[in-house]
Amino acid sequence: MFSLLKNDRSTIKLHQPVFFVICKMRVLVENLLQDHGQELGLELIVGEANVKRKISRPEVHRPGLSLTGFMKKFVPNRLLVFGNSEILYLKELSAELQNQRLENILTDSTPAVIVAGKYPLPKKLVEVCRRKGLPLLKTSLSTMEFLNLATSLLSDAFAPSTTCHGTFMEAFGVGVLIQGDSSIGKSEAALGLIERGHRLISDDVVKLRQRKDSIIEGEGPELNKHMMEIRGIGIINVAHLYGAVCVRSSKTLDLIVRLEEWDDQAFYDRIGLDERFIEMLEVNIPYHILPVKPGRDVVLLIETIVLNHRLKMMGYHSAREFNVKLLETISRKQKERQRETFSKS
Repeated sequence: MFSLLKNDRSTIKLHQPVFFVICKMRVLVENLLQDHGQELGLELIVGEANVKRKISRPEVHRPGLSLTGFMKKFVPNRLLVFGNSEILYLKELSAELQNQRLENILTDSTPAVIVAGKYPLPKKLVEVCRRKGLPLLKTSLSTMEFLNLATSLLSDAFAPSTTCHGTFMEAFGVGVLIQGDSSIGKSEAALGLIERGHRLISDDVVKLRQRKDSIIEGEGPELNKHMMEIRGIGIINVAHLYGAVCVRSSKTLDLIVRLEEWDDQAFYDRIGLDERFIEMLEVNIPYHILPVKPGRDVVLLIETIVLNHRLKMMGYHSAREFNVKLLETISRKQKERQRETFSKS
């Protein structure tokens, strides 16, 4: 029986389930050097023994007015970048004044000091960093290039992240996470999607990270990149079997489909007016439960869910359109009955 809703939308919001694990990132100066040192053009000059200092803020700061002695609003626990202007200003100061100003801004909470630009390192800066045990690095990039790139990399490193179980696919340009109990057929469904020309992002373990503008991006760990586990076959490399066109390194998460065994006693939505969302990293993601039993083409059904999701994003909602037509039909028939009753009387 159809359930009629006079409102045009019914939303069900689900809480984050237990199989999501929130990861708290710990970023060290050593991580910046090892993971992005080449990209940032970094070279360690002083403080090799102290590269495990923690970077507590995703911000890169130029000393600016702090070098003049104006310390109001100065935040000490940020990465400090000395550009051409700062180096030239230091050279104008006496050795005693240089030491005083550098002692003020280089504190125990300063993660590291980076020197950018074309000028050589000031001797007093090297001396103070060595005395305080602060890592001092030189970059081959210009000041603005380094600031922009380092800020972007640190923002990614500090972004909220989570790890979950499932198979992450791209179908028709939509990032869909397939979840379900063990042996329900997640990998088999993903393999069927790959056969139809869709792309694999990650199987079994999916790493999710929140980007700006409330966008969640998913990728797989490096260990099992482009690989899938199929029971009875083993580990397969999708990129080698089907070609590089069938894999992708990352994708935004747009949709979650959970496979579950068909339960004759359960009620399954037959209209689609109720929209389910699951909150992940403070972002609401559309969530569908897909019952599985012999005879149901799971791959085709997932494709249909994805295409229907794309239509909804374009402003077309089939269930709502049907509901409006149904209500209009019922209203019209009720009016016809009333007119017939009135004419007879």
